[in-house]
Amino acid sequence: MDNQLTYQLLWERICMGDRDAFFDLYKALYYRLVNFGVRVCGNTDLSSQATDHVFTAIWEKRENLARVENVEAYLRTFLKRKLLRLLERERKIHEALFKAGDEGEWMEMSYEEFIVKVQSDEIVRYQLKQALAKLTFRQKQLIHLKFFEGLSYEQIAEQTNQSIKTAYNTIYDALKVLRKELNSF
Repeated sequence: MDNQLTYQLLWERICMGDRDAFFDLYKALYYRLVNFGVRVCGNTDLSSQATDHVFTAIWEKRENLARVENVEAYLRTFLKRKLLRLLERERKIHEALFKAGDEGEWMEMSYEEFIVKVQSDEIVRYQLKQALAKLTFRQKQLIHLKFFEGLSYEQIAEQTNQSIKTAYNTIYDALKVLRKELNSF
């Protein structure tokens, strides 16, 4: 039987809670995914850790998994995203550990400073997530276009088929909501 078909059948069985199918898929794809991850990040330990996270997440969310046509490609994409998040987290921790000294030298932060920095970053991320949840779909869309994609109001209006004034007002209203929500924390 074709590998892709085999993986699809195992996936379907995993969605129904079949533990043996989960372990069969794990055995079949684990090393291939780890090798793929090594090519993405160049770190064997990080790749195997991320692959374990991917399989753990699959098993934990097995009841809500959607049907997948190409299981290996799906898992590769999942793994790549997981690796990018882990690399970003490592980068942030590294930045939090070291800060520029008065003469531009790098010096280590104290443990207390590090904990405060990491916790405050997590708090800000949580507060922002809560505030964004208060926005309408359209407001989230326009905020994303403006601040994450860096589009001008004219480009946003053109892309969303609305007037420039409407785009501006929608973003303005969204920023008011965000400001109010973030100030309430």
